[in-house]
Amino acid sequence: MIEKFCEYLVELIRKQTPEMDDDQAAIVLYGIEIIIGEIPKIFLMFITGFILGYWWQTLAAFFLILPYKACSGGFHLKTHIGCILCTNIIYCGNAILSSLIVLPDHIKWLLVVVTAILGILCVTKYAPADTENLPILTKKERRTKKTLSYLFLGINLIAAIFVPNTIISNILLFGTIIQTLSITKLAYKLTKNQSGYELYLREQVANHS
Repeated sequence: MIEKFCEYLVELIRKQTPEMDDDQAAIVLYGIEIIIGEIPKIFLMFITGFILGYWWQTLAAFFLILPYKACSGGFHLKTHIGCILCTNIIYCGNAILSSLIVLPDHIKWLLVVVTAILGILCVTKYAPADTENLPILTKKERRTKKTLSYLFLGINLIAAIFVPNTIISNILLFGTIIQTLSITKLAYKLTKNQSGYELYLREQVANHS
């Protein structure tokens, strides 16, 4: 049902934009599907958090990591059901674990240092991690998102150290770890995703060879 509604919207857009070709329409369709698909997914995630008794922690887990996620990117699952399940597991799971776990200071510092090193390496190599259906191709946009990824990575980890609320501190730390892992090659391989930018570069090399 969501797919048909999105296709209908794209057809309306194409009528107003005759110069749009099939490839551009496919990219627009994918973007609309993500935007519209996010609404029920986020709603169900908050409902799940409320039912489990971790409603505000789930809200915090989602919104505190959102800037880092928006800039660094990450994999997308192929089905709406898969996206809903993955979203619930990641954000509600983070909320629950962050509420139940109390990290000793030395362990938290160690995790922050390891996450900082891993994050810098992953952002340098993979961010912004796009997908084949919604590639990020311009150098300016990629450079901006990479820079912002470093910035939000640092903000999250510094806040995780100095925020006095243990739950919020844990949410920032665990969420940053999860998001950093989501842009790696391993995550893409497990979810059968491909980098749109890498595909683009390979096509450019093939066309010039």
